[in-house]
Amino acid sequence: MTPWPIAEVVPHAGEMILLDGIVEAHSDRIVCTRTINPGGLFVDDDGSLPSWVGVELMAQAVAAWAGCCARAEQRPVQMGFLLGTRHYACNVDAFPACVQLRVAAAREFHNGQGMGVFHCHIEGPGIHAEARLNVFSPPDAQAFYRQNSGETLHG
Repeated sequence: MTPWPIAEVVPHAGEMILLDGIVEAHSDRIVCTRTINPGGLFVDDDGSLPSWVGVELMAQAVAAWAGCCARAEQRPVQMGFLLGTRHYACNVDAFPACVQLRVAAAREFHNGQGMGVFHCHIEGPGIHAEARLNVFSPPDAQAFYRQNSGETLHG
């Protein structure tokens, strides 16, 4: 599968795109990168990124996987929903400044209604974080959102 530019496969924009790029994209897994740079979104004054942001890095890796699949099938990139995590564990309190992280997501389950479970991990020098993410990507996110909120998505 083609490792597209990250901004073309996630339904985020600007600073909300927390990943730098895609290293590998396959039918059942993806590997992305993130270098912790001072001054970025969620970055602390000392240049580190709190480890709790790792859940969002993992979720964006899943979104990038879904976006690569959509592009490969010539479908538009759609919004999805993070339903929850299971057992997020990280061996550090923060990801240090200037460290490059590898953020990986592997599909364990995915059905035609859009439900999925992904085993994710983040690796870096002396860093290991992992979790299982439960996600939902309805076939028509705009209609799903309208039906369940009475509002329209903008994006």
